[in-house]
Amino acid sequence: MSDSNESNGFSPEQQSYLQGFALGADVSRKVQGLPVVSGSGGPAGQTVTLGGAAPAGGAPTGPEAIHREAQDRQTAAGGKLVAEEKAKRDKDPLTMWDEMRDRAAAGEFPKKTDVFLTKYYGMFYVAPAQDSYMCRLRFPGGAINSWQLKGLADLADRCAGGYTDITTRANLQYREIPAKHPVNVLMGLRDLGVLNLGAGSDNIRNVTASPLSGLDPTELVETLPLAREMHHYILANREMYGLPRKFNIAFEGGGRIASLEDTNDIGFTAVEVEAGEGDDLSGVAFQLTLGGITGHRDFARPTGVVLKPEECVPVAAAIVRVFIKNGDRTDRNKARLKYVLDDWGFDKYIAEVEKEMGRELRRVPDGRLKPRVSDDRTAHIGPHPQAQPGLNYLGVVFPVGRMSSDQMRGLADIASRLGDGEIRLTVWQNLVIANLPDERLEEAKLLVEGLGLDWRASSVRAGLVACTGAAGCKYAASHTKQHAMLISDYVEERIELDHPVNIHVTGCHHSCAQHYIGDIGLIGAKVEEGEDMVEGYDLLVGGGYGVRRAIARELFPKLKADDCPAVVAGMLQAYLDHRASPEEGFAEFTSRHEIDQLKELFAAVSVA
Repeated sequence: MSDSNESNGFSPEQQSYLQGFALGADVSRKVQGLPVVSGSGGPAGQTVTLGGAAPAGGAPTGPEAIHREAQDRQTAAGGKLVAEEKAKRDKDPLTMWDEMRDRAAAGEFPKKTDVFLTKYYGMFYVAPAQDSYMCRLRFPGGAINSWQLKGLADLADRCAGGYTDITTRANLQYREIPAKHPVNVLMGLRDLGVLNLGAGSDNIRNVTASPLSGLDPTELVETLPLAREMHHYILANREMYGLPRKFNIAFEGGGRIASLEDTNDIGFTAVEVEAGEGDDLSGVAFQLTLGGITGHRDFARPTGVVLKPEECVPVAAAIVRVFIKNGDRTDRNKARLKYVLDDWGFDKYIAEVEKEMGRELRRVPDGRLKPRVSDDRTAHIGPHPQAQPGLNYLGVVFPVGRMSSDQMRGLADIASRLGDGEIRLTVWQNLVIANLPDERLEEAKLLVEGLGLDWRASSVRAGLVACTGAAGCKYAASHTKQHAMLISDYVEERIELDHPVNIHVTGCHHSCAQHYIGDIGLIGAKVEEGEDMVEGYDLLVGGGYGVRRAIARELFPKLKADDCPAVVAGMLQAYLDHRASPEEGFAEFTSRHEIDQLKELFAAVSVA
């Protein structure tokens, strides 16, 4: 924690943040072609034009040229651009501010391809699930300050539904934003230093990092500075927008709470490297992995490339540019990085990255890399000591990631009064309050409970993840958050677990809740009941991540949602009855049985 600066009332951290915010505001104005404010990045009145339209009879120019050229190559080869690519070509999504303002003044929502283009501002028109906008924010590395959280709560009350949802990208979402308020929300976010340009659509999503970066006594290296650097690189470079499809980047520092970097298009995994001949690398570095997309049943895989921390962001930018040039713009189902890698192989892709950078990348054999240590699956819940003597963080549990505006204000107050205001969001749909002194920890626990929240969690609730579901997403087949809570309540009343079990409940094939990596995964489905179709799920078992990585196998297809709580409870009781030892986890238990054996074991147990 820092003392206040007597001359201006701001701590050194706040002064640094405000300087970064001023820079970020100018970046945002540059991207839209607006004048830069004098004294904060450019001369007064200077307008930076970033349009990429081709001059009459000429080749495309400006930041969009790399995208136009990729489109042209694919159409020249006989391909047909998908509707989204045509929309991006016909209208620059990042120059739609006036159009959005006029639409809001008229109380209207976007139509047709404008629904897609408006997502560039993080604004999703989510009809028919809700006749309103959802807004994705951006917090690089999941770091947020108490005064920001309080301001976000006030903005949620003024312009949205009075709550936020914590997402699996250590991020926040607003929901129930009426037609008149999208620009008010965006202005309010920028006033709070939250720059969410590119938070949706075919762009690089919130950059994640280890949530305890700088706090974790077991981490190998801090990753939050790299996530922030990557975030600002994206904001500052116009060609980083308008990719063939969305793109995810994560930095893993090797600490107690996993960042799930192996589920990302690009993952940087901290490793210890033994000294070797022929290179200057030893100590802690980052292993480069590519192609994670567990919704398509694939994890990011090592490339053989190992990088120093300062090399990560330039290499990530080159990887993205190769994807921009070569990702499929004629088939949305094949437009992710995984499919370029499947077609080319990793060696060819890395060779193209090296061409982009103008130098070779360092390869290190696996034998020089020390095995990763497994994460602690309960470290994001409850009190834990930090690397700083006398300080602790407190992990707070949420009902499937949702917090009301009053809870947001209450948590902000706890963080600022008892700590130094630092809060970290995690990919497990919860948050941790950092830098709590030993003598204030018990008070913090009581105050969290007073908000209707908890810092304790059963082994089920600690690993419960659910997407928005049919209540707010047009693609979802089931009400995932509601059903996830029913499952956890039912299990908690009947079974006492001594090992953590992750249950991931997702509503559709987009797999926002990453059902394939759960010990138990459920994906929404419509199920026949007589002549009707009711909400239900396909149930899978045995998923994992990191050192336990595995894609879950389907066990029970087409379960009615009403039957899921009892089925899950029966499965968990059968696991407790038949596991090889008290140390065997649920995923390990299921992996040593064939599906038919599991069905027989689970069918024999009923939990009343």
